[in-house]
Amino acid sequence: MTKLLLLGPAREAAGVSHDVVDGNTVGVVLEGAVKRYGTDFERILAVSQIWLNGNAADPLDQVGPDDEVAVLPPISGG
Repeated sequence: MTKLLLLGPAREAAGVSHDVVDGNTVGVVLEGAVKRYGTDFERILAVSQIWLNGNAADPLDQVGPDDEVAVLPPISGG
């Protein structure tokens, strides 16, 4: 299971800041997260940056139990 880090609005939509999700690629992990957290999370995911171990991720990137996928939604402020 891969570690999932959710920040800002992604955390609010999911109701958790950390979780573990089964999957062998970033895309499969994110699909599992959408199934778990629903449509509000899916909308935020669509506009978010995805990082794997601190680097920009591609949905086809392979993941394992020691990896962390982070969802970083856009942040606005003034």
